[in-house]
Amino acid sequence: MVKEGIVLGHKISKKGIEVDRENIEVISKLPYPTTVKGIRSFLGHAGFYRRFMKDFLKISRPMTHLLENNSPFIFSNECIQAFRTLKDKLIEAPILIAPNWDQPFELICDASDFAVGAVLGQRIEKHF
Repeated sequence: MVKEGIVLGHKISKKGIEVDRENIEVISKLPYPTTVKGIRSFLGHAGFYRRFMKDFLKISRPMTHLLENNSPFIFSNECIQAFRTLKDKLIEAPILIAPNWDQPFELICDASDFAVGAVLGQRIEKHF
């Protein structure tokens, strides 16, 4: 019987769902984007794993601003920091586990001028 495997870019095991480390290795070695197409590509790859990263939209905002029409392409220090932060969060992505329906849930909401987000989760004491 198979103990773990890669399904649609995610590693599925008895621990839960986690990012595919091979994909993250490739993303972690990417240089800074130098074109709008490069930003779209990076945000597309990183966005695939957005469920593993808290505040993805908030962090990526400086880069998404460069995708707007008539926006000059200036990859500022703010964009560099966003790029690095997203890569770091991908490398440190948590393992997502199935909910325990016998335990209470917590709903955490957040909003800003640019995005709205919510997370439904549980506090689990068990560590692998």
